[in-house]
Amino acid sequence: MAKSRKRILVMITAMVLVCTFVLGQEKSPLPTKNTKLKVLVYSNTAFYRHPEIPKINRWLVLLGNENGIEADVTEHWKDLGPAELASYDVLVLNNANELDKVIPEAQRKSVEDWFSKGKKGIVGIHATLVHQTNWPWLHQLGGCDFNSDSLFLKAKVIVDPAAKNHPAVKGQPPEFFYQADWTNHDRSVTGLPGFKVLMRVDESTYDPVRDYFKTRNGKAMGKDHPIAWTNEPQSGGRFFYTELGHDLPSLNTAFARQHILEGIKWAAGNSK
Repeated sequence: MAKSRKRILVMITAMVLVCTFVLGQEKSPLPTKNTKLKVLVYSNTAFYRHPEIPKINRWLVLLGNENGIEADVTEHWKDLGPAELASYDVLVLNNANELDKVIPEAQRKSVEDWFSKGKKGIVGIHATLVHQTNWPWLHQLGGCDFNSDSLFLKAKVIVDPAAKNHPAVKGQPPEFFYQADWTNHDRSVTGLPGFKVLMRVDESTYDPVRDYFKTRNGKAMGKDHPIAWTNEPQSGGRFFYTELGHDLPSLNTAFARQHILEGIKWAAGNSK
């Protein structure tokens, strides 16, 4: 790497050797498959930077290592050019917000072409859909933007009946309680062309707007509050989004490992 560039491109083998983080005590119930997916995790931000982004990056690398997926991590826009993206199946956006300010237009266009023309996958984690309106393509792909959020609270999660067999939620009960930071979006993606809601959160089981946002036009979403969904645009490619991932505790569970792993595999077109 050139000395003039500060690149954070970390190969999975190096990450596993130096990482002292332990991926929880619960083992993933999913069998290891002989897949050779390549994933690029991008986690640069221009708006609020979630403190546990580095921990989540390590968690993603280890999750991939457990399941035969090679994952690289970067925060440099130069790793999003056509030649660099060509070897990857999925781009994971780890809380990467307001990306028009940190990714130049040429690299944003290369992401768009890689996704649509190459029929690749993008996975958005938590704050990926925060302040993306100045990148219209990504805003449309995600379907909404940020309004406010809750504290880290336990709430009832409801699996959409039509999505119960999607690998990212398969095997979960129709309703279950889960603890996370729940995001209020500026609109629901329910019914948008190409979108399928996987899960919703029941706002009657927690306080959906924390005090900070109650004086800043924060609004609950009401009865239709999607928290995980997919989008398959007609132009090609697969998009998967989940509200989980504000911090490590919301991810370091057996369910979240299934949810994220299968979301990545689905985005790559590798799950049935």
